[in-house]
Amino acid sequence: MTRIIAIEGSYRKGGVTDTVVEAILEGARAGGAATQKIHLSDQHIEFCTNCRTCTQQPGETRGKCVQEDDLEPLLQAVEGADVVVLASPVNYYNVTALFRRLLERLLGYTYWPWDQAGPKARTNRRPRRAVLVASAGMPGFLIPIATGAPRTLRLAAKSMGARPVASMWVGLAAQKPMQAPSAHTLATARKIGMGLA
Repeated sequence: MTRIIAIEGSYRKGGVTDTVVEAILEGARAGGAATQKIHLSDQHIEFCTNCRTCTQQPGETRGKCVQEDDLEPLLQAVEGADVVVLASPVNYYNVTALFRRLLERLLGYTYWPWDQAGPKARTNRRPRRAVLVASAGMPGFLIPIATGAPRTLRLAAKSMGARPVASMWVGLAAQKPMQAPSAHTLATARKIGMGLA
């Protein structure tokens, strides 16, 4: 059975991003997959302190953060999954601060001893698939052109050992306070989900 975990970086449950992610998961469940969704707004994830303790030991195994919060169980869930769905609204031309805070805490996937100029990935293996989702007030085709969200989502996927196989850039998502995605958008999301199962 395919195991799928979604990590959703919106501040609002039931908004456009969250609804699209749920449609992807619905499609996956219809195809027989087991799914889990994590709202970053429900997680206690501290800011990275840049101590780099997690980067000092060599080897392919992810370095553990010294902070005791919800990061470790979240990453264990990712590492036990076959597919990860990474999603965030676009806020000020990039992912939300919630998602960015998680991204910075993925540093343990790199090896960066103090005498090395920059971090290097511990492994180039990408055993997982990833689906990337972003929503914005601008037309969807502009999201990869005018914002940094797709690049940030790709970096998070790469850090988690996942290769993107699909993406959804949902535009015109801020026309009213509690906007619903279009029927076409939801149908596309469900189709993507079914293809993951």
